[in-house]
Amino acid sequence: MMTRIRRAVELPLAAKRPIAALVDTLLLWFATWLAFTLRLDALHVPHDLQWVAYLLAPAIALPIFSYFGLYRAIYRYSGLPALVALCKAVTLYGMIYSIVLLFFRIPDVPRTLGFLQPMLALTLVGGWRTVVRAWFANGGRGPRQAHQKVLIYGAGSAGTRLLAGLQSSHEMYVAGFIDDNPHLQGRLINGTPIYALDEVPLVVERKGVSAVLLAIPSLSRARRNLILEQLRETGVHVRTLPGLMDIAQGKVRASDVRELDIEDLLGRDPVQPRLDLMARHTTGKVVLVTGAGGSIGSELTRQLCALQPKRLVLIEQSEFALYSIHHELESRMHQGLMPSVELVPLLCSVRDEARLGEAFTSWRPHIVYHAAAYKHVPLVERNVVEGASNNVIGTWVAARCALRAEVSEFVLISTDKAVRPTNVMGASKRLAELILQALAGPTGAGVAVVPASARRTATRFSIVRFGNVLGSSGSVVPLFRQQIRNGGPVTVTHPEVTRFFMTIPEAAQLVVQAGAMARGGEVFVLDMGQPVRIMDLARRMIELSGLTVRDPEHPGGDIEIVVSGLRAGEKLYEELLIGDNPQPTDHPRIMKARESYLPWAELEVRLREFQGASARGDATAVLMLLRQLVSGFTPSWQTLPLDDDAEEDQAVAEAEDRLRRVSI
Repeated sequence: MMTRIRRAVELPLAAKRPIAALVDTLLLWFATWLAFTLRLDALHVPHDLQWVAYLLAPAIALPIFSYFGLYRAIYRYSGLPALVALCKAVTLYGMIYSIVLLFFRIPDVPRTLGFLQPMLALTLVGGWRTVVRAWFANGGRGPRQAHQKVLIYGAGSAGTRLLAGLQSSHEMYVAGFIDDNPHLQGRLINGTPIYALDEVPLVVERKGVSAVLLAIPSLSRARRNLILEQLRETGVHVRTLPGLMDIAQGKVRASDVRELDIEDLLGRDPVQPRLDLMARHTTGKVVLVTGAGGSIGSELTRQLCALQPKRLVLIEQSEFALYSIHHELESRMHQGLMPSVELVPLLCSVRDEARLGEAFTSWRPHIVYHAAAYKHVPLVERNVVEGASNNVIGTWVAARCALRAEVSEFVLISTDKAVRPTNVMGASKRLAELILQALAGPTGAGVAVVPASARRTATRFSIVRFGNVLGSSGSVVPLFRQQIRNGGPVTVTHPEVTRFFMTIPEAAQLVVQAGAMARGGEVFVLDMGQPVRIMDLARRMIELSGLTVRDPEHPGGDIEIVVSGLRAGEKLYEELLIGDNPQPTDHPRIMKARESYLPWAELEVRLREFQGASARGDATAVLMLLRQLVSGFTPSWQTLPLDDDAEEDQAVAEAEDRLRRVSI
């Protein structure tokens, strides 16, 4: 029986309309029979002209019902407007039906039938629609025990809209609301009780609630974090809603409920961007982004498109990554989600100077965001030449191309791992910073690249340095979520490892704003708040997923946290500054670092040595040059001392043997 009902539900709307009209006809006939029976005080058996009263009912009602849109409504989503339309339609039908019976005075048909039958018809026709809507609200599959039971935190407008959206869901049954307002506690919304926060553990146990849905989009981050900490103790899975605009437009469905935002896990309020800085070098200009398909590069392109540049040039060496971001941006433009911007997708490696130079001279960008880099620490440790060459030579080539094309602004996206690095990735990014600092210096602004007589404008080079971005490829949050979904264990490299974190959109916005403040040679450092202990983050994610941590104190827990050991080149603590006393800027989250650098004349000679070593695939020489050029670089292997020739020879031999096994 249930299978047949489901098949009927899945029919197209055009096929459902005749079925709805047939059901209304049967109900109208039943209302007529019931009206005769009540009026005559006996079970009615129609005869002679009494059949006219039966035939008139659907003949009058169905056209009126159709006019009022009763056969265009989707019953599962019908609400008060549909009920009002039904009442209007039945009222008009009742007036016409009673007038016809009074005017023609059909023999053996009581005149009171014209008043009694429409009232019964309203009850029956409205009743069956209510039953259908209630059936869908209960998921169409019987007892409520079959649903996942949830609580909604927040009995305001967002919460009530979420309740309405979930009433037609096949997935969740709302067992109650949670709200801090004492005037609401103990009351009902559409039959759903409202509880206080301290009642949640009892409600969870008594009703078998498995999740709490946060419906408080306007709540402050501090209050939100306090609520999350209190809910962690209940052992339920905490999830959140999409944006407030989607809720206000009534777009909330069960499938829209998602895992907690990364901001909720960090417990930090993002700073709203300054639109004047965002638009200063972007609106109406030609903008070029290298590494446009990466985590930061792709988000930069999204942010830049919203600022309406004249043209956006996307440089990416991965075909799939370039296709993905280009397709996404075009789709958003076609849907009207962002302004229409001319996109130029170019497959190109930043080390291919001929191809990159052609792109620069052909499209003449005003500003370049250089986000292309190899950034995964363990992979770069095992691919020393390729990783370091891409990050160092790629930046040098891009800077030369920018100078030749007379680009006004060039912004390098750097990393906190460039500060006193212990890995090749961090050292190579610091050397990339040194290149731009030297080029921007008093003796380095393109001296070896473009002759002074041929230069009409100077490119302003700047660097933006920040820590980990959450949600990027290789970020711990997606990794932890996947490990939790798989049942664990969650792997942490060290109990005390800490990291700075920032969301990708916030980082991209701050990069654009920092670039707008550049005067040449600055190392901008983003204020990323307090560092986060990765062990605490892992525990928080497990508990907010409705699970418990398995440890010696709780051997019956759900998910174990395993310490896997520090990876090659990994540090316990990351830093953002090499020197002390950073200078403030006009933006509260952007600082300027005071850091020394090598003069261009000295650096250029060593860069050519680096380029030659990279071309030969000489990983040992690449490492040696990184040690010499990057102050504070202490490789995790600790095998390259430079103080004594004998020790150096031995270190080189050991490094060569190790590199033959792990490097390309």
